[in-house]
Amino acid sequence: MEHSGYVERPDYRVDLLARRNRVTASIGDLVLADSERCLLVDEQDHGLVFYFPPDHVRLDLLADDDRSSICPFKGIASYRRLVHDGVEVVAWSYLTPFPEVAPLAGYVAFYQDVVDVRVGSAVPAVSGR
Repeated sequence: MEHSGYVERPDYRVDLLARRNRVTASIGDLVLADSERCLLVDEQDHGLVFYFPPDHVRLDLLADDDRSSICPFKGIASYRRLVHDGVEVVAWSYLTPFPEVAPLAGYVAFYQDVVDVRVGSAVPAVSGR
């Protein structure tokens, strides 16, 4: 894909929102990611997705998968699977996203039907006291 879908759909929304809540991604007791610097992606016609900075992801637990796909508004997605089971894809990244979503470069998102993604308190916590 030579250009992003924004050429044909300049009104399409993919909002990238920096959040300071602690967000974790795990499968059972295995923590795959833990961060207070995630990007919350709110894409038109999609569910909310947290993207983790790569230095907050246990990349040693993930192996590159040979599959890829193209999102017309974010770019080419590459996929990762767990090293120990090697079958199911659990995460994806946009290594060189389109300029409109450039901050996503290298960040890692997890499939919420496979990985338990939990949102915790912001630091410092929002308090009514």
